[in-house]
Amino acid sequence: MAAWASAVRAVLLDISGVLYDSGGVAGGIPIPGSIEAVNRLRHSGLKLRFCTNETQATRGQFVQKLQALGFNISEEEVTAPAPAARRMLKERGLRPHLLVHDALVPEFDSVDKSEPNCVLIGDAAENFSYQNLNQAFQVLLGLEKPILISLGRGRYYKETDGLKLDVGAYMKALEYACDVSAEVVGKPSPKFFCSALTEMGVRPQEALMIGDDIVNDIGGAQSCGIQAVLVRTGKYRPADEHHVEVTADGYVDNLAQAVDILLASRGSGQ
Repeated sequence: MAAWASAVRAVLLDISGVLYDSGGVAGGIPIPGSIEAVNRLRHSGLKLRFCTNETQATRGQFVQKLQALGFNISEEEVTAPAPAARRMLKERGLRPHLLVHDALVPEFDSVDKSEPNCVLIGDAAENFSYQNLNQAFQVLLGLEKPILISLGRGRYYKETDGLKLDVGAYMKALEYACDVSAEVVGKPSPKFFCSALTEMGVRPQEALMIGDDIVNDIGGAQSCGIQAVLVRTGKYRPADEHHVEVTADGYVDNLAQAVDILLASRGSGQ
C-alpha cells in the first residue's frame, strides 16, 4: 500500500494535464479514465477541490467547458488565481495594467484600471506580443514603486498539439528588465493551497495534491505540508522523477491509477 494514500480526507486536483489536455476544436480532450476517476472520488466520501492556474478564461467559462467535456464539476469547487487577484487588487487599492488573455478580462470588470499603479499578467497566449510586453515594461518603469503581479509562474503546459510557453517565462522577462520581483497569485503560492484547505475545512496532513507539474503542483503543495503525487500525463516528462529540488510522494501513470490506489487504501471499491 502506498504511504501517501493513508489518512487522506481531501483531494486537491490540478486540472490541465490531469483531467484533460486543452486545445483542439472542442477546447480540449479528456485524459482517458479521468471523468470516471472524478466521479469515483465524489462517491468515496473524500472532500474534493479543483486547483488550477488556468487564466485563459473566466472561472465560469472554464467550468462550462469542462462540463461540456463530461466532467462533474461546479464553479464553487474551483480555486483559481483570477478571483483571488481581483480581491487582492481591491483590498490594496491597486489599479492594474492588464496583460492577460482576452477571455479573462471580464474577471476584472469591477476593478478600477485608470492610471495603473501595477501590472498584472496571466497566460495571455497570442497577446504576449513584443508591443504588449514592452507596454507592460514601460508601465512598470514609470512607477515609483513598481508592482508586478503574476497569475502563476508555470514554465510551460501541454495542449493537444504540444507544449506551450506559460506565463512564468514572460514574468521572468519583466522581472529581469525592471529589476522587480513578481508577486505570484496561484500555484505554487502557499496562500493558494491554504485557501483551498480552508474551503474544505481540512489540515495539510489530511490532504493530497495530484498534479502534473513537479514544481508548481508537487513542490508548492509539499511546501504547505500537503502530500503530493505526480501523474505521468500532461506536461510530465521522465526527468521530473529526478528533479534536483522536488521529489513527489508518489508517481502514477494517470489520475485513474491514483484513485485506484487511494480508494483501495480506504477499503473502498468505488
